Amino acid sequence: MQFHFRAASQDDLDPIIALLADDALGQTRERVSTPTDPAYVEAFQAISADPNQLLAVVEDEDGLAGCLQISFIPGLSRLGMWRGQIESVRIARRLRGAGLGRQMLAWAIEQCRARGCELVQLTSDKSRSDALRFYESLGFVASHEGFKLAL
Repeated sequence: MQFHFRAASQDDLDPIIALLADDALGQTRERVSTPTDPAYVEAFQAISADPNQLLAVVEDEDGLAGCLQISFIPGLSRLGMWRGQIESVRIARRLRGAGLGRQMLAWAIEQCRARGCELVQLTSDKSRSDALRFYESLGFVASHEGFKLAL
């Protein structure tokens, strides 16, 4: 199966939202609607305008196969080390379990390496046990406790 990776365009927004909504957690926090909720449009525009953000999609012959977002984060600690933060990893239901996730993460890690990042990090909801096992199988280590504060 051939996959094509590229930066997302405005035309990808609705299919990306649909991917984000297509699981138990996403159903409760995303809104698939016509017209597209303006909050998504504003967020897409902000991401697209920021050179330290990459919203990427993966396509195959049947259309959108997956998406992810990488934030390239400068930092002072660790001698000014840059980090790549991978978020919003989603794979189309028709392709889950087919190995696309490994290809997507390998591609994302290479994007981070090309931007000079020395560390790649990600978060996943603790309830996503399959995802947690998947990330560990790729060599990611749950080395820190994460905290979030809803505002």
